Amino acid sequence: MKLFNTLLTGALACTLLTFTSSADHHGSKKKDIVDTAVSAGSFNTLVAAVKAAGLVETLKGPGPFTVFAPTDEAFAKLPEGTLENLLKPENKAKLAAILTYHVVPGKVMAADVKTMKAKSVNGKELSLKVSEAGVTVDGAKVVKTDIITSNGVIHVIDTVVLP
Repeated sequence: MKLFNTLLTGALACTLLTFTSSADHHGSKKKDIVDTAVSAGSFNTLVAAVKAAGLVETLKGPGPFTVFAPTDEAFAKLPEGTLENLLKPENKAKLAAILTYHVVPGKVMAADVKTMKAKSVNGKELSLKVSEAGVTVDGAKVVKTDIITSNGVIHVIDTVVLP
């Protein structure tokens, strides 16, 4: 666990330096998905994973994308050793497949969501369910919606969903 924390801290520091240098310091435009996640402070693990998977440029691209973003607490729910294993360079493709499962092409606002299947960027379908208890994505509870970015929208979920 100590090695993982050291690796994650190092990856996060590199990620933050990269994003800080490219961020818009004048506040004249909305931040993209990646910069929004960095500035939120509750997606440090997601940001480190996006970097490790080589998806930064994609998620900084024009989009639009809808991202179901797991919080740091959501990643902490994974079985011990899972995240550490996924962050290894030899598992880059597997990590990318999991992360792109959290992304749907287009900009889907909360008001547009209904019980349905949505094809993720990795090609597999997510199951979205709307009930009196709220909205779930493959069983993960949506805890915050409609975080607007320059290239899409983020909806926060409380669990990492696996394809």
